This record gives sequence, structure tokens and C-alpha cells, in this order.
Amino acid sequence: MLQPLPLLAEAGSLGDIRKAAEAGKDASIKRLREWIAFPSIAAENRNMPEGAAFFAELARDAGFADAEVVPTGGHPGVFGTIDVGATRTFGLYFMYDVKQFDPAEWSSPPLEGRLVEQKGLGTAMVGRGAGNHKGPEATFLAALHAIRAAGRKLPVNLVLICEGEEEIGSPHFRELVTTPKVLAALKTCEGVFMPTPLQGHDGSVTIELGAKGIVELELVVSGEKWGRGPPKDVHSSLKAMVDSPAWRLVQALQTLVTPDGNTPAIDGWFENVRKLTEREKAMIRNAITPTSETDLKDAIGVTHWIDDLPFDEAAIRLAEQPTVNIEGLVAGYTGPGGKTVLPGRAVAKLDLRLVPNQTRAEAEKKLRAHLDRHGFTDVEMNVSGGYDPTETAEDSRLVRAQIATYTKLGVRADLNVRLAGSWPGGTFTQPPVSVPVSRFGLGTGANAHAPDEYYVIDSIKPKVAGLVDATMGYVEFLYMLAAIK
Repeated sequence: MLQPLPLLAEAGSLGDIRKAAEAGKDASIKRLREWIAFPSIAAENRNMPEGAAFFAELARDAGFADAEVVPTGGHPGVFGTIDVGATRTFGLYFMYDVKQFDPAEWSSPPLEGRLVEQKGLGTAMVGRGAGNHKGPEATFLAALHAIRAAGRKLPVNLVLICEGEEEIGSPHFRELVTTPKVLAALKTCEGVFMPTPLQGHDGSVTIELGAKGIVELELVVSGEKWGRGPPKDVHSSLKAMVDSPAWRLVQALQTLVTPDGNTPAIDGWFENVRKLTEREKAMIRNAITPTSETDLKDAIGVTHWIDDLPFDEAAIRLAEQPTVNIEGLVAGYTGPGGKTVLPGRAVAKLDLRLVPNQTRAEAEKKLRAHLDRHGFTDVEMNVSGGYDPTETAEDSRLVRAQIATYTKLGVRADLNVRLAGSWPGGTFTQPPVSVPVSRFGLGTGANAHAPDEYYVIDSIKPKVAGLVDATMGYVEFLYMLAAIK
């Protein structure tokens, strides 16, 4: 029989809630499976109004009786509150959108939510959004169901805000947050957190004190806009006397980074970058102690870090360095075999990761100025989304409550400077909301944005939470938020 994590198995003061969570496990699995079967994909404009309505119903069922769909200039969000008259109020950040998927790349149907054995981990639900982020969000909702089923009252008031554009850079999230009734509710919060399965395979977690910002955009070169080259694909034999938009795009891209492609070379890019302190570097070195460098390299399929750096220096660079990344590069014919054309249009999809004290506005301005200064005024720059970096103080009540919860549950927790990925927490840390943010959660999952994404339901690792233990982790956190001084 599967054993729960230490202390989570004990009756204690929350034993009645645990019994309710165990009794509601099948319903929780069904809830997650049905949500996975209904994908909302912002990039494809797929099921967006319907996805918001679907999640609003999930929220109402979990206790957010006033949950409503809130329109924006893009895809809608969802907003709701639970006011039990508690002394403290905290916010929740959710997302209902997921990444695109190609079923042919999956070993299990991406919308089926099938339970599959994951070697060395246990039984996991496989499906798009299972780990990122429907699984942990559904688990948090399960915690609310369990508290109510046990006849308990929530220890804190909650404000829920859920967007449908996280996977495209949250272009309308600030608009959602500053909607008057949403902003008024958020201003009552002492902090905002995002449910996330943070446990590694050894059971440890990392508490992030921030996250990088991001700008997502396209650079486009076309014969029509350039005034040179063909306005549409022509025969490649004409290259001897006709300019190529594809090569022009390549030349523009080469100016954005150093010759090895590893360091941004955009004019003025590092002017406001804040270097890590020695304390922050020490924090990173400590945080990677439980991590096997070999296992990490194997997991992502690499044999070297940039510049052959030692693991600790590579981890420091990961947190400290802003990046210019090519997500996709498309021009002309990309099907089987060859097709001798000279493309009339070329597109590069980029993401720019930002660190404190860079801003999205600064990054966009500097990229445009750089292209113009280097003679690429014709290169179109189409920004689709993005937001600033996030920072939260380690002595904030939100972070201290996480540390205290993990400590109580016997889970190793290490502080780290920031997540190398991005989420729009900066929208909460900056005015007009101005509160701490973080991610919290037990459990584990993997393959976000990739085939065979999964979220562990029944763990065979003694230190890693399955669904019920992860549910109780959120329960414990809510009670700790109420109690922490």
C-alpha cells in the first residue's frame, strides 16, 4: 500500500480533512481528466471563451460562488473570491490555457488523461496540461473540496485570478489585473501564489524568490517591405541576380548575439542588468546540492554547458544571464525533399528572457533601436506578449510560510534566486498591486510543452507526494498562511 509523506499521514488537527481528501480522490482524478480533455490553446484560438466558462464552473464548484468570466482585449480571464471573514487574504494565480500538441508525437493520447506507469515514480496522468498547470491547479481545488467536505471553514480568504494567455506571453494580463473589481480584491491580499508541483525525484523543493521576465516576438523580412528581393517565392536560379529576404533575416539575427550565439549583443542590453550578489550565488550553489548534474544533462540531452562551465557556474549563469533565443526560423519550403525556391518572406520567432532590473518596455525599445542602427529598418518587429521580471523578498510572510510548511512536512526546501523560466508574477509585485508572489506545491510532473506531459497521481517514492499528499500540502499551506507571524 502506498504510504503518505511523513506527518501528512498523521491524524493531527487536520486528520478529518485528510479523510475527506482520500474519499474525494476519485472525484479529483475525474475532474482533472475532464479538464485535460477540454484544451484551451490561445495560440490557435481554440476553445478560449469555452475554456474560460469551463474553468469558471470548476471554480464555483470548489467554493468560489461568485466566479465569473472577465473579458479583456484578448482572451477572457476568470475572477472569483471566497470571503469567510478571516483576518488574512491571499491571492491565487491560475491559467487555463495550454500549449499546442501533435498527437503523433505522444505515446498516450494527449487529451485522454490516461493513467500510465512512470518508471521509478509511480502512476501518473498523461495529457496536455497535466503538469503545466491543470494538475496542480486541480489539486488545489481538491484541497478546497476536502476542507469543505470535512465541515471546516477556510483559514484565509482567497482571491482567484485565472488567465487564458499565459502560453502566449500574457499580453492582456495586466488589463485583467487592473479591471476595477479585480484590482480592488487584489489590494486586500497579503501575497499571491501559484500552485505548482515543485518536488524533484528526491522529494526536495526549491523556493524561488523570483522569475525572469520575457518578451515574445517575431522578426519578419519580406521582399515587399524591404523593397528588394521578390514579393513572393521565385525560382532559386534567380539568386544570382535577386536579393534574398531569408539571408537578410539571418544577417539581422547575427547582430543580436555574440558569434557563439550565447550572449546578447543588442546595443545597451546590459545597462540595467543587476548582477547577483555573493549571497545570491551562495544560495544557488546550495540549491543545486541535491541535483545530479549527470541526471540533469541526461534529462535534457546535452553533454556540455555553455563554455564548458562547472555545474555551479552554469547554474549561476542560468539565473543571472538575460537571453536571446530563436524559438523557430521559417522561410520558403520545409516539406520532404527539395524545392528550388528563393523565398520572398522569412520569419524568426524569438523569446527574450529578462532579469532585474530590465523591463519589457526597455527591451522592446532597445531591440528596435539596435535593428535600425545596424541598417535593418525594414525588419518588422511584431511583439505578441511579455512582462517584467519578478522579485520577492525572502523575509516576506509568503516565503516564510512556505519554509515553515515544508519544514513541518519534512520536505527539504532550498531558496533560489529566481526561476530561469517566466510567469507574470511581476504584474502583482509592481504597482498598483505591489504584493509578494511565489509558487508553492508538493508533487511532481514533467514534459511541460513537450509530448507525454504528465502529473504523478500515486507516487512510489517515499519522499514524493502523490495526489492526496499534494492536496494536503495545499491544506497545510493555507493553515500556515493564517498562523505565520
